[in-house]
Amino acid sequence: MSASPAVATHDVAPDARAPRRVRHEPRRRELTVQRVETIAASMIRVTLGGDLDGFTSLGFDDHVKLFFPSGRTGDDGQPHADSRDYTPRRYDPAASTLDIEFVIHDAGPATRWAMQAQPGQPLAIGGPRGSFVISTNFDWHLLIGDDTALPAIARRLAELPAGTRAVVLAEVGGPDDQVPFESAADVSITWAHRDGAEAGASDVLARTLKTLKLPDGDYYAWVAAESLTAKALRTQLIAEHGANPKWIRAAGYWRRGAVAVHDTFND
Repeated sequence: MSASPAVATHDVAPDARAPRRVRHEPRRRELTVQRVETIAASMIRVTLGGDLDGFTSLGFDDHVKLFFPSGRTGDDGQPHADSRDYTPRRYDPAASTLDIEFVIHDAGPATRWAMQAQPGQPLAIGGPRGSFVISTNFDWHLLIGDDTALPAIARRLAELPAGTRAVVLAEVGGPDDQVPFESAADVSITWAHRDGAEAGASDVLARTLKTLKLPDGDYYAWVAAESLTAKALRTQLIAEHGANPKWIRAAGYWRRGAVAVHDTFND
């Protein structure tokens, strides 16, 4: 059975640039690994196929929930799974495939699974439960993030139409961790390297942002990184770069010392 069509949770605001929230019918899907590719020193792309009829993802930073076998059983005797949220990097309805990209870092259930993934293995997913659709009707777009944000940034760039302009500031460990971006838009990319610093402990994004000469005009800023870093970058954008608080979406995709955290910092 196909998932129900997406329906808007509220009417579109008079401001054509206001983000739009869309809700989707939740559904769990049993998929199978089709391909596994290493696309950077610390990034693995897994292509899943199978029960994707009706899959809907309208926002570039949507999240699907992945269920990784834990090897444990619950009180009811059923197999237990560890779940984590990931960006649906690319959905191909014609091929019925979904790409998910994994950052390889300190071993957790997602990293362990991705590093051993092989074609034919099963993986269950759920969602997205909803989408946050950001207009492209701005003079330009600012995308800032660490390794965990790269799939969403890559998807946004791939979906931006020709004639739009984007500025990207991305933090990775070093040159080998940089991933290729493709876009019809006019894109300026600045890579900020941690150079041995621990992920989430470096201020390299904040320091590099101070040095960037940003374009004039109205812009939408999207930020995703370690939670405290994302919150600080949002404050910095408002205080130092004239960002409109209504035109910022800042998220903590992870938090140092915590497991399975997703924070948001918006008005």
